[in-house]
Amino acid sequence: MKKRVYVDMDNTLCDFRAKVAEINSNSPVPIPYPQSRYGFFSSLEPMPGALEAYDLLEKHFEVYILTAPSYKNPLCYTEKRVWVENHLGIERTINLIICKRKGLLMGDFLIDDYDYPEFEGEQIKIGTTPFLDWKAVLDYLLPLA
Repeated sequence: MKKRVYVDMDNTLCDFRAKVAEINSNSPVPIPYPQSRYGFFSSLEPMPGALEAYDLLEKHFEVYILTAPSYKNPLCYTEKRVWVENHLGIERTINLIICKRKGLLMGDFLIDDYDYPEFEGEQIKIGTTPFLDWKAVLDYLLPLA
């Protein structure tokens, strides 16, 4: 049986921070919740290497996209679904889970940029040492498949 891996979206698969910076750079004053704007989530760019890494993970693991919703933007549910379809294909939307309480799900690994101490599997915090990028994540995970 394949090990189960959950992959976050914001700052893991797609570049949330860059979009916030872009919006705020075009505004005379910082916008407190730019993610509340229509089209925010569907317009995010993929993180470097993320789409290729996702493809590779699927060959070795049972993979799900596990993303928390933005309570400031009820449209984020739809926009995140659209993002997955546009960047990973409609068939991958079957494995999209939108849930704020990631610890409710059982799995072996959670790849995320945020800490979820209630998650009972191993958390791989991307963007931090030793998992600075997708290459480092794959170098660690693939031998464990």
